[in-house]
Amino acid sequence: MTKHLFLFLSLMVLAACSEKQPKEVSSVDPVNWNNRTATISEQDSLVNGTSYLSVYSEIYSETEHRTHNLTSTISMRNTNLKDTIYINKAEYFDTKGTPIRTYFDKPIYIRPMETVEIVIDEKDQSGGTGANFLFQWSIKPNSHEPYFEGVMISTSGQQGLSFTTQGHRVD
Repeated sequence: MTKHLFLFLSLMVLAACSEKQPKEVSSVDPVNWNNRTATISEQDSLVNGTSYLSVYSEIYSETEHRTHNLTSTISMRNTNLKDTIYINKAEYFDTKGTPIRTYFDKPIYIRPMETVEIVIDEKDQSGGTGANFLFQWSIKPNSHEPYFEGVMISTSGQQGLSFTTQGHRVD
């Protein structure tokens, strides 16, 4: 009996030690932005712009008093076959327009046909029902502008919900 109790307690201690630490909110497979940092010279003659993307941390269901949390995948896409593009800043705002976080504020590069993503965890409700991003970017003249897309999804229980949003140039 003592042998079984010792074995049981040993397994419990081992299981407790091997539990994974909870991930920080909005940290699913984060890109190391410092490894993507680019230096842009004024001599590069790049065209600058700003794009807006609506995203949703949660969405209303049945009434204004009930919401469903959503996971948001924010894609920053380079649709050029040959030219690298630069995203200079990615800033996330809540429903009231208050800045929540800046993911990076120095230029990062995105290679031709590459996609870089930001994932906002389902448990992160800080954006609310009307969250949005502003992206400042730079491209070579005659290159395609970056393409920004949001994919929101929830699969709680047997219910599934998903939809997309597209970015628009505002400057």
